[in-house]
Amino acid sequence: MGGEVKEMATLYSDRKVLILGAGVTGISVAQSLSKRGAVIAIVDENTERKFDYPKIEISDIEISEWDAVVVSPGWKESHPVIQGAISAGVDVLNEIDIAWDLHLEIAPAQKWIALTGTNGKTTTVEMAASMLRAGGLNAIACGNVGETVISVVDRSEPFDYLVLELSSFQLHWSRKAQFVSCAILNIADDHTDWHGSFDEYVKAKISILDRSSTAILNGEDGVVVEKSAHWQGRKVFYSLDTPKPGELGVVEDLLVDRAFVADPQEAAMISQLVDVQPTAPHNVSNALAAAGLARSLGVSHEAIQRALQGFTPGRHRIELIAEVNAIKWIDDSKATNPHAAAASLLSQLKVIWIAGGLAKGASMKELISRTKGRIRAAIIIGEDGNLISAQLREQAPEIEIFEIDAPQDYRKGGASNSLMESIIRKALEIAVEGDSVLLAPACASMDQFISYADRGDRFAAAVKKVVLHEE
Repeated sequence: MGGEVKEMATLYSDRKVLILGAGVTGISVAQSLSKRGAVIAIVDENTERKFDYPKIEISDIEISEWDAVVVSPGWKESHPVIQGAISAGVDVLNEIDIAWDLHLEIAPAQKWIALTGTNGKTTTVEMAASMLRAGGLNAIACGNVGETVISVVDRSEPFDYLVLELSSFQLHWSRKAQFVSCAILNIADDHTDWHGSFDEYVKAKISILDRSSTAILNGEDGVVVEKSAHWQGRKVFYSLDTPKPGELGVVEDLLVDRAFVADPQEAAMISQLVDVQPTAPHNVSNALAAAGLARSLGVSHEAIQRALQGFTPGRHRIELIAEVNAIKWIDDSKATNPHAAAASLLSQLKVIWIAGGLAKGASMKELISRTKGRIRAAIIIGEDGNLISAQLREQAPEIEIFEIDAPQDYRKGGASNSLMESIIRKALEIAVEGDSVLLAPACASMDQFISYADRGDRFAAAVKKVVLHEE
């Protein structure tokens, strides 16, 4: 073991490492590797970013001069720098695997569990971490939520358990990391513009199984069930139905465990349905997945129930901003793809739907087919809003559509909130008692907003100004 640790300590010393991307991940990697003696430079295609490390232009890169290239999430494999590195035999690394190397040096007893899916990842990973902590385990959620994995690993006082939220981008590049258990929540059409096809996107998601011995799987998701069929590890399916032996599920008003019990012919109560807030179907499903991960580490049912009773989902996830004159104003800006937007729409009965943005190659046909009965009117914005409008006109021509363009004085990221205020004024004009005005865009935000959080913040600010008359 001593020789292995020594080798790890010198793994990056004096190596020339080119980091692609100066976002949160890239900077975290730069910080960890530079203090271990690596020679760092960063190439970033966002010309507005400022950072303290040497910057190199793509046109100036001599790839053979570098020992390794670190790929940040979002950089496509087809990028000329990455293709050049592969052709030249230069190591192509990623943050998750570098963090895995470092954890073997810093905290070799540390255990990792991981979770992926198209929707619900952040809520579920935070639920799972709270369950572990309620069970007395020193745990933190990280990865595609909160802190990067490498910054969490590189602590002077390490955590005993990491709960990783992993995107398809991270899984595409990751090879080394091993998980005690993992969960796959769902797989729906998303990021096909990056992966090239839905099959490649699925392949990235399913690859999480290759590094796990136990998997908590959504038994109600056809793609998850089909694509995990070949895997030989322990599968624990969960659903909103009565569970079979070896499964997790729902019986009347209880979440029930028939997987992590002494006798699978018996059932143990995990919690009551009312312990899960909001008690929407997709959120109950998230709670079952998180409970499965927690049970795989031996956390008691009682601790899981305590965690659920005290858990509040993060912002921009079906967040009630205001309720005035029996009209609800709800921010679900994190619904950045059709699958997430469907869950959000189906959680309400009568919706004035605010939607649009960057579709990322996703089809809107199934979304409209599933939810058109809940939509009373639609307010359409953004670059790919026409895709939503076209499906509404084709499948539900009775739904009134209002298309709102950004006002001339609107600037992405600027102080003016005129775009969102125009949207809220239109919603207020057409809303009646019993409506839910729901921001669930089914699209990414970067065409008109800085991020989904910026979009949600602007929605909340506009509601407070236009509806509540707060300045």
